[in-house]
Amino acid sequence: MGARMRILLTALSAAALAAAVPALAQPSTAPIDPAKLSEHTRILSGPEFHGRAPGGPGEQATVDYVVGQFKALGLKPAGDKGGWTQAVPLIRTQVGAGAKVTLNAGGQPQTLTQFKEVRLHALRPDPKVQVADAPLVWVGYGVAAPERGWDDFKGVDLKGKVAVILINDPDFEAKPGEPVAGKFGGQAATYYARWTYKYEEAFRQGAVGALIVHETAGAAYGWSTITASNGESYDVRRADPSKEKLAFEGWITRELAVDLFAKSGLDFEAEKARARTAGFTPVALKDAKISVDLDVTTETLESRNILAALPGKSRPGESVMYAAHWDGYGVGPADAQGNTIRPGALDDAIGVGGVIEIARAFAAGPRPERTIVFAAWTAEERGLLGSEYYASAPSYPLETTVANFTLDVLQPLGPSKDVVLVGAGQNELEQHLAYAAARQARVVTPDARPERALFYRADHFSLAKRGVPVLLLMALGGAPDLVEGGRAAGDRWVADYTARCYHQTCDAWSGDWNLTGAAQDVALVYEAGKSLATSRRWPQWNASSEFKALRDASAARRR
Repeated sequence: MGARMRILLTALSAAALAAAVPALAQPSTAPIDPAKLSEHTRILSGPEFHGRAPGGPGEQATVDYVVGQFKALGLKPAGDKGGWTQAVPLIRTQVGAGAKVTLNAGGQPQTLTQFKEVRLHALRPDPKVQVADAPLVWVGYGVAAPERGWDDFKGVDLKGKVAVILINDPDFEAKPGEPVAGKFGGQAATYYARWTYKYEEAFRQGAVGALIVHETAGAAYGWSTITASNGESYDVRRADPSKEKLAFEGWITRELAVDLFAKSGLDFEAEKARARTAGFTPVALKDAKISVDLDVTTETLESRNILAALPGKSRPGESVMYAAHWDGYGVGPADAQGNTIRPGALDDAIGVGGVIEIARAFAAGPRPERTIVFAAWTAEERGLLGSEYYASAPSYPLETTVANFTLDVLQPLGPSKDVVLVGAGQNELEQHLAYAAARQARVVTPDARPERALFYRADHFSLAKRGVPVLLLMALGGAPDLVEGGRAAGDRWVADYTARCYHQTCDAWSGDWNLTGAAQDVALVYEAGKSLATSRRWPQWNASSEFKALRDASAARRR
């Protein structure tokens, strides 16, 4: 039975269960108060928080607010040395305004403008990045996956060269009957679809730099999201970044790629089709070279994860975790109205508010048998860095972390008939969610656009790739079936928010929001986690999940 069918059957079972639950005209949000959720979001997205950039002027205010809420609820600190925070050592790099990028193709030199045709960044702490006349090599999707019988590189020498790569994975545009179809999960994106993987693989293959071709459908967001970082990048501090990071990374527009291929005697669409075959071989783009001259400023800083716990009554070494990321994109270029602060209200002040309110619900009830951990991560928007750092140095062992529930972007449109699940078909936590949804007279709907790879783009992934069962609620995973307006209204909101406000200045709190639906969703994960916190159950990954073997390897730690 396929993963999609399993979750649909789970939803149907939940619907049958719901028939035995008294139907409510307005499904209950208890114990989550929409008004409190709204207030947390309003405060954390206020101007005094300056968009909550890691290491920025709003970090201390953010930490103070969240810690103050946890203290008031009587939680215990779960950070470094008995404190409320975990130090996360980062570097921040900023490409200077005078970036010089020259593309020479077909004997025609072209000056590229940063953020217009290209977006470059660097993650080595070098004051200067200079690459002269580096040949460009077309490597298709840039995937090396021996377990799937796939290698886009075929042993090509990329030393001193720049890889040109497609976003997403070879299944994304596969046509019926093409040999590739299904090798990479069909329309459900794999980790090979992610830009982070592509840069890492290009480095392993010996490239000096990598350029990913931006296409909105494959990336799942527009060019404005690509340029939102404004040349700024973050990474965890590394002993020797030159042994792990490319000299430069970046994106180019589709329009530039089409022109580049044409000048090299290639048809871009035909090459994309060739890249969907296992026999694809890389091609050096004829007479195409790129020169890059970047001034880079580097700052070392410490940001902080915020960590609190409600110790378990009888099995405190076993934990259930609730988490969201507190960071946003800070201050950027002025928009048409002159606004520069990107408030990050829905992404993800509201998620932090949800974690606080779940903590309030647990603190008000009987002490659970297992410990409940509450986390607000830093640097999610910079590459899941805060959660990644925690996963490498956890306060509670990951082998005995029962589950992680992550909140990242909740919808403000009122009650819905369903809850959209990102990453459906992965593990048994979905059954707990479906049961909780049935008690609200709702059902679980799988992410309608799994090709957007949202499962690999939020903080839960840092724990998932180490074997911890995870569940992500993210409204961008698909249109909610709203009580007022149905799925069509939900779809309009997702499309509008993604196109206009995602990582932009208009992601701001509004007094016109109806957070009943968001509170319902928060209540769902509260109930799902509560059932685990008061039991001896250990949810498992499904047999088809790439994370099952990781969890199985530590089975002896769980009784």
